[in-house]
Amino acid sequence: MTDKSERDSDSLRQQLQKWEKAGIRLYLNGTPTTSENIEKNCVNEDTLYMPDYITDKEGRIKEIRYDRISLK
Repeated sequence: MTDKSERDSDSLRQQLQKWEKAGIRLYLNGTPTTSENIEKNCVNEDTLYMPDYITDKEGRIKEIRYDRISLK
C-alpha cells in the first residue's frame, strides 16, 4: 500500500470501529459486515469509497452501507 492508502485505511478503520461501538450497523453490498471487512474491500490505491448513511426519524445514524463494491 502507498502512504496515502495506508493513512486512508487507518482513518477508515478508526471511524468504522467508533461507529460499531456506538451500535451502528455496517453493511457491505446489502449484507451485515464488520469494520475489518469494509476496510479490506473499500480502500485501494486509487479510491476511498463513500458510504450511504441511513438515519432514524430523529436524524441519528443507524446504518452505514457500502454498496456496489467489487470484493477483493
